[in-house]
Amino acid sequence: MSVLYLQFEAPDRASRAAKLGKSGAHIVVSEPRWPQFFELAKKEKPYAIAIDMSTAPSHCLETADYIAKAKETRETPLFLLRVPDDRLEAVKKRLPNAPIVTEQELAHTLIEEERKAQERAREKKEAAAAARKTARAKKLGLDVPAVTAKSAKPPAKAAAAPEKKKAPAAAPKKKAAAPQKKKSAARPAKKK
Repeated sequence: MSVLYLQFEAPDRASRAAKLGKSGAHIVVSEPRWPQFFELAKKEKPYAIAIDMSTAPSHCLETADYIAKAKETRETPLFLLRVPDDRLEAVKKRLPNAPIVTEQELAHTLIEEERKAQERAREKKEAAAAARKTARAKKLGLDVPAVTAKSAKPPAKAAAAPEKKKAPAAAPKKKAAAPQKKKSAARPAKKK
């Protein structure tokens, strides 16, 4: 599980990424250049993407807009860092679902996102283990183990009244054809 941190090369980029790494998240650092950032996002499948807009804010805004709309990344939370004051209105208008945060706020958010990601991974692992156990039992011809309380479905109604069969619907009637207009006689030839 990782976080994609996009920022153009700057002297403070490594220290900023290290600060975010203290949250417990694996930080993957890259520049917001096409197609490298997108290929990296598809490969890593991060649970969050952070874009530092301090350098080349117009380019970073286009990158963020693309990430927010692309099929592979549209569900991934997007965070914007160090947005210049003169770009705030444009950023809020184009990316209403991308919060503008400070590094401290992002670190706290990443701690929470990391916890949620670990919980989802644990649930997936448990579900896969239960599916394997059920498949193994079916293969061996054993009784399928009882369903746990979490995944139990409410019992179906035992004494439900049988449904009455409906008569088949009659075929729709065809509409009468509308009268056609008579075609006028040949048009006179145009003069040159």
